[in-house]
Amino acid sequence: MLFSVAVLALPILAQSVYGATCNRKYTIQEGDICDSISVAKNVSTYQLSAINTATIDSSCSNLVPGNTICLGYAGEDCSTTYRVVADDTCDHIAANHGLNTTILYLNNPQINDECTNIYVGEVLCVSNTVQVPPQPSGTLPGAVIPTTAAPANPTATASADDDDIPFCDEL
Repeated sequence: MLFSVAVLALPILAQSVYGATCNRKYTIQEGDICDSISVAKNVSTYQLSAINTATIDSSCSNLVPGNTICLGYAGEDCSTTYRVVADDTCDHIAANHGLNTTILYLNNPQINDECTNIYVGEVLCVSNTVQVPPQPSGTLPGAVIPTTAAPANPTATASADDDDIPFCDEL
């Protein structure tokens, strides 16, 4: 029985990973960066990277004007997005969109467990169901933070070393 379920599921998985139908496309313009495309076209930074691993490098530094990229696969296309702003946290984002954090993390697998790596301008999927494509093998798409990016919540990344803060040792 288990074998027959696996045999039946294999073509579906193969289509999802290798032959998915692109239902939204975009032609790269001069000056585009991944986050600007994500904001303008309602596609998460992760999804844009995951779908285009053969076209876009991990730092999104190789966009070529005139090239066409896929924005979403049929059945795996999150177009309910949110642009991260200063002082955001995963709990705050999830609560403001009526989500639990599990769904937020499943739709945005590039976010680390502590939610310390989201950055201002990053575009997240905030759908209440899992809608993003599965993570491709290799480097996690969307995990490389742009060098010019500002952390959304700088206090979340503060060091545990409090020796230079007055009175902390007395608390």
